[in-house]
Amino acid sequence: MTLDATTLDAIAGPDGVFSIVAMDQRNTLRRMFAAADKEATEEGMRAVKADVIGALSPGASAVLLDPDFGVPAVRAAGALADGTGLLVAAEPASRGNHNGEPRAFRIPEQDAAWVRGMGGNAVKFLIQLRPDRPRTPGEPDLVAEVLSVVAEVVADCRRAGLPSVVENLIYPLPGEEPLTEMNTAHREDVIVECARMLTEIGPDLLKLEYPGSPKGCRRIAEVTDGPWAVLSAGVDFAEFEHVLRVSCEEGGASGFIAGRALWKEAVGLDGPARAEFLDGTARLRLEACVAAVTGRARPWREAVRTR
Repeated sequence: MTLDATTLDAIAGPDGVFSIVAMDQRNTLRRMFAAADKEATEEGMRAVKADVIGALSPGASAVLLDPDFGVPAVRAAGALADGTGLLVAAEPASRGNHNGEPRAFRIPEQDAAWVRGMGGNAVKFLIQLRPDRPRTPGEPDLVAEVLSVVAEVVADCRRAGLPSVVENLIYPLPGEEPLTEMNTAHREDVIVECARMLTEIGPDLLKLEYPGSPKGCRRIAEVTDGPWAVLSAGVDFAEFEHVLRVSCEEGGASGFIAGRALWKEAVGLDGPARAEFLDGTARLRLEACVAAVTGRARPWREAVRTR
């Protein structure tokens, strides 16, 4: 970090714990509109983002937005509550693939300086890593590719003095069963190994999937030397509330970065019905998540070990 660096305090609460509302979805949000039999117009996507952030940002330590729809919509509406931090997603909206597996790349112009120019307090970068994928001679090394991109992001953020937040989502390999049917022990091993490999590069915060068990959370704590926050991945709220408690108590997680578990029903609603849902159910969900991590989550500064 530089002398004028922004630290993770900018996106954490006074207790050093993250309670972050994620509204950076783009292609996922389009699919959610389609599932609700609604057209995913630019106007509609901007409106739901502004509505969600307007309702939930007062109770959050920070919000996570995409640069295409979220940041412009929230800025135009003045929807971000005073004192609430802002993470900006810097990964490309669409990524290529190799035989069905996602590839990682970085748009050089979408760097930390670009995020700071939008008022962002931290850079979030999504990657998809499967350390256990088979290596085939003559084909690209997708694991090395991901790690190289992450290293570029982390280095750029350090030069600019903005925190780097790296999010990993695992994915099914070609011919593999869906992740929902994946062997529980294997899934845990993959998530833990991803945490280990990413930790070696040194991002300021990891945004990780729940590994599936208290033991898996303890394993994450063993292989990381910095803070991590658990993501919701669209699971039902009751399940996510449980996941939060376990992740903090067993794995030393420093809070959450949650999206659809909080607000997904809002996409299918309009006008007063949407406002009622967000001001009622969604807000209560956020408050319950904050209560779940309060006194359980490890303040991020306590999670930082000497690298």
